[in-house]
Amino acid sequence: MSRVTDRLDNKQIVELAKQQYENQKQTSKFPANIITLPSNGNVYAETSALRSGKVEMRHMTAYDEDILSNSSYIKEGVIFDKLLEALIITADVNINELTTGDKEWLIISARILGYGVEYDVVVTNPQTNKPTTGKMDLSKLKHKVFDEISDENGCFNYTVPITNDVIKFKYLSSYDSFQVNSEKLTSSFLKLSIQSVNGNDAPQEIEDYLKYDFKAIDSRKFKKHIIETAPSIDYNIKVIGADGDTIDATFQFNADLFWF
Repeated sequence: MSRVTDRLDNKQIVELAKQQYENQKQTSKFPANIITLPSNGNVYAETSALRSGKVEMRHMTAYDEDILSNSSYIKEGVIFDKLLEALIITADVNINELTTGDKEWLIISARILGYGVEYDVVVTNPQTNKPTTGKMDLSKLKHKVFDEISDENGCFNYTVPITNDVIKFKYLSSYDSFQVNSEKLTSSFLKLSIQSVNGNDAPQEIEDYLKYDFKAIDSRKFKKHIIETAPSIDYNIKVIGADGDTIDATFQFNADLFWF
């Protein structure tokens, strides 16, 4: 198979080299920040750029703020995806692969790198039972310990009680989560999560297992296991109220994160 340069003349090769140099020089202007993912990369296949569990990200600039106000991105609900695509320096990262916990952690990191750790919120003061303004330190947010062990494909084993059926499953990416059918919430979630049952990975066999063999009580325990062990962030945080009081609160992750 011929290389790209074999099909170019000398002038085109020089122009290509110049463009590659300019792209590299442009990227090097931005200081890189290494972000450790809540999953430590264990939920991704060994072939994925995310398997290392670390992502290099640059800080936001004025140009990146245009992404946050892009009406088309807002309409499509892809603001955070486009922002991460612009900020992540690590090569070959597929945003659609990111689990929800990892993705939210990167978005919060982008917010910190762009605007700092201080974030204004409105919370209810338990002493007065009235809303009050306050500030939280986003750097105080921590992700939960994730120590599950995966195979080379980023999949995990779960043994069903009593029947001892072995289910191989994956933690859904944020993209996969949007594919869950709200009219068939349980079965569609399970079909997306389960990769094989007792070594059989045929989609029809998995569907038949869910339809005829997987008892409701076992299904519920399995879903609970996935939810409780999934890489995630501990959103419990303390807020400093306007009067100086410390208030226990829960951080609400939403699009307002980047607005003041």
